[in-house]
Amino acid sequence: MRITFLGTGSAMPTGERFQTGILVQEDGRTLLIDCGAGVLQRLQQSGIGYENVSTVLLTHHHLDHVADLLPLMKARWLAGEDHLEIVGPQGTKALVDDLLSVYEYMQDKLEVQVREVVPGEFTVAGFDVSAYETRHSVPCLAYRFGDLFTFSADSEAFAGLANFAEGSAIFAHDCSFPDDVDVSNHPTPDALGRELAGRELGRVYLTHLYPHTDGHHDEMLESIAAHYDGDVRFAEDLQTVSVE
Repeated sequence: MRITFLGTGSAMPTGERFQTGILVQEDGRTLLIDCGAGVLQRLQQSGIGYENVSTVLLTHHHLDHVADLLPLMKARWLAGEDHLEIVGPQGTKALVDDLLSVYEYMQDKLEVQVREVVPGEFTVAGFDVSAYETRHSVPCLAYRFGDLFTFSADSEAFAGLANFAEGSAIFAHDCSFPDDVDVSNHPTPDALGRELAGRELGRVYLTHLYPHTDGHHDEMLESIAAHYDGDVRFAEDLQTVSVE
């Protein structure tokens, strides 16, 4: 499996990090998780291209996770593609309908299939996926792909999510702010380290990084390491990780 971080930033982009998007590929299958602002550009820079993304799996509906969804539809239409499948938590159909209602000329350009999922197991784009509800300000789902990859989506750090991810070769987790920022709905490094303590994980990648984290990477890693002694790294835009 190849995991490509297209966007590792947040609702406040730095210019170096675009908003959330992760590409998962295995045995000819391709799935885009989230589609924040800049993801369409990153798809082209990655060499994969929007023509090869026919399924999008949304974690939740905040703007920094869906902003490039309609531009993706238009780009695929202009490229001669004829369909797009969008899968996400409850409310995804209403979101897509509302987006298309703003730009009516796009309504019949693609065959758009929308499917809503709940916590549990399902199949999307040929991948077997498990979903788990996170702790965020809106309904949000973390996704696990067997023992290879788990994505926390946006969430506070808590034991249930750490349990959900345990045994994963790669765990990408929200770590939006350094410890000196008082925040809810996202974790700080200290909180994340405490919840990861004692877990068996191959490698943890920190993502969904606000500008507040710039210049604080070393201290953030030290804060996590005070509780969790595993391999923790910062994800970067266009970074690809391969795992078997």
